[in-house]
Amino acid sequence: MSESEWFALNRASWNARTPVHLRSRLYDLAAFKAGRSSLKPIELEQVGDVRGRSLLHLQCHFGQDTLSWARLGSRVTGLDLSDVAISEARALAAELGLPARFVEGNVYDAPILLGGEQFDVVFTSYGVLGWLPWLEPWARAVAACLAPGGIFHLVEFHPAVWIWDDAFERVAHPYDAPGEAIASEESGTYADPSAPIQLRDVGFNHGLGSVVTALLGQGLVLDRLAEFDWSPYDIFPNMEEVAPGRFRMRRFGRSLPLVYSLVARRPG
Repeated sequence: MSESEWFALNRASWNARTPVHLRSRLYDLAAFKAGRSSLKPIELEQVGDVRGRSLLHLQCHFGQDTLSWARLGSRVTGLDLSDVAISEARALAAELGLPARFVEGNVYDAPILLGGEQFDVVFTSYGVLGWLPWLEPWARAVAACLAPGGIFHLVEFHPAVWIWDDAFERVAHPYDAPGEAIASEESGTYADPSAPIQLRDVGFNHGLGSVVTALLGQGLVLDRLAEFDWSPYDIFPNMEEVAPGRFRMRRFGRSLPLVYSLVARRPG
């Protein structure tokens, strides 16, 4: 299967997921429309004050986080591969009266799709890198979209999570294997496992070293790298809430990192 076929398959998968996610308890769209932010403490603390700053949200899904940044005073642009998600994001922004631009397309093509525009902040989070076969074109796009002195923020599930089978009973996948597609077929989606949909997609595992190396290779400077033994999302098997909004897997406790965050800047 070619790279273009990988992306087409994943676009179809996310087009199918989006209507389910809009109705799901996980995304809780009603609460969001009523004013609740979808952003989690990790990214809020890390990104900080965005008032008056331009912010590009890569792989933005249907725009909840993007619009949460807009509510905090940022001038936002969201980009996503799924045409269904982008359509819903535009509709949601219009319904809420929030100024936002949403662009459909492959994250690799972001500099072209955005006409060379550069941003004070580039942000992406939670379940994004595993859909990309290669990190070098991703890092190149991130760097090109940053204004001189701009900051890149990544918050992502830890690559140690993705080596396991679905039940987290055995190691089934390599830790770092760019370009090696992991084909998946599942019923339901992480936001609603009982949803009556069948999904086919492909993912890719990227180790922490590969993520950092790709960004450094584009001339970015690493300012922060943090790992967390908890997740703000209760989406993995057999989790328990160990503190408000913090979930760990009972089997592993604190021995398995679940999330990491990264800050890199473009010298200016």
